[in-house]
Amino acid sequence: MNASPRLGLITAIFITSLITANVIAVKVVSLGFVVLPAAIFIFPLSYIIGDVLTEVYGYRQARKVIWLGFLCNLIFVIFVWVGKMLPPAPFWEGQEAYERILGYTPRLLAASFLGYLFGEFANSFTLAKMKILTQGRWLWSRTIGSTVVGQGLDTSIFITLAFLGTPSFVPIMILYHWLAKTLIEAMATPLTYLVVNFVKKKEAIDAYDYQTNFNPFFISD
Repeated sequence: MNASPRLGLITAIFITSLITANVIAVKVVSLGFVVLPAAIFIFPLSYIIGDVLTEVYGYRQARKVIWLGFLCNLIFVIFVWVGKMLPPAPFWEGQEAYERILGYTPRLLAASFLGYLFGEFANSFTLAKMKILTQGRWLWSRTIGSTVVGQGLDTSIFITLAFLGTPSFVPIMILYHWLAKTLIEAMATPLTYLVVNFVKKKEAIDAYDYQTNFNPFFISD
């Protein structure tokens, strides 16, 4: 499959939403009786884009983008750490704020990376298999169903690995986060339909993964 400007744009939005989510996740917001990270509102965007990638271009292309997102996020984290370690100018008073916002601990990074990989691959795998099962019908069932699985894994892995054994760990957080992310994407289903149908028409592509190797590490095909 030849690369297209639309695929490049979709990939850029996917990676941008991923890195943005990691930055703004440090802010906790209160929505009535529910406390959630600010990133809750952008995480579903990456899943919508992930749905578009798998639905239009297939699992094989989505797999490449998922790994590219992982690599870009890793580069971002490495240079954020380098920036933290460099000695601040004597007149600069933002070192503490820099470290508070961007000073990720190894535990949080591991939780974030693992949650991302398991969640994204589960999302893409579920959607691709459901597309074959439904013979391309009922897009809403695939986008919502894959999100239930992907976000369930992502949220469970991240919160458990990041907070288990600390006073911040409250198991009900997993349910709140999972439901909130799933609800937001379900509400965005009409937008997903518009984007998917537009890209399919412009690209003249509607991939089905009948012969696809679903090993997430098999990226040579």
